[in-house]
Amino acid sequence: MLLVGLFSLRVVDIIDIILFAILLYEIYNLVKGTAGIRIFIGIIAVYLIYRVVKALQMQLLTEILGQFISVGVLALIVVFQPEIRQVLLMLGNSKIIKNQSKRFLFWRFKINNPVNLNIDKIVKACQKMAETKTGALIIISQQNELAQYIATGQEVDAKVSEVLLETIFFKNSPLHDGAVVIMGDQIKAARCILPVSNKATIPQYYGLRHRAAVGITEKSDAIAIIVSEERGEIAYCYEGRLYSDASPSDLSTFLESMYK
Repeated sequence: MLLVGLFSLRVVDIIDIILFAILLYEIYNLVKGTAGIRIFIGIIAVYLIYRVVKALQMQLLTEILGQFISVGVLALIVVFQPEIRQVLLMLGNSKIIKNQSKRFLFWRFKINNPVNLNIDKIVKACQKMAETKTGALIIISQQNELAQYIATGQEVDAKVSEVLLETIFFKNSPLHDGAVVIMGDQIKAARCILPVSNKATIPQYYGLRHRAAVGITEKSDAIAIIVSEERGEIAYCYEGRLYSDASPSDLSTFLESMYK
């Protein structure tokens, strides 16, 4: 019985280590490319030093580092607020249906996307704007309705159409500067102001459109589509990841994988 107990303990320890490694890896992926990565590495270093000095029974250092770690939990919540928000948003999308899956850790969950999105019209509008080098930023909302960002723009409430999207982003249009937010088959608002990402991994030749696209997808479950005014390229962004130089067919395939 004692041997069985020891064997069970070892199995539990192995599972514990594996789960901790997975958690550490996912946290690293969340803060990678942000200013938080240095803080994250610093916290791990402090904790490892704490464990060493505690094992060596260095009373003074153990006491000081122990107090630092206990207070540091509150500091972590403040420093990593955007990353914590992103994790909670991912966990909050837990409605299960047949057609759509989303990755969190190493598991796949089915996500409810009851959205009647007119993919063809959006893709064709982006293709035409890319050909004419008309800059555009289109945000497609999902579970998060983006009410706080819609409120910063001009209300539109019109059905999605190629002509309307091209008209909004025409360079002489008063609505072209900012983002369009689409909800279902409706353009809810134009000229919306979005949060800008500070990720160090975003190439410097990308402007505010691309940084805003990354920023909104870091803070919500939205999809962002960007048309570059300088290069006439289409890009899209999801979960803070930017997919650049996409063809119209690439964009269409991605949107279909999300909504069909």
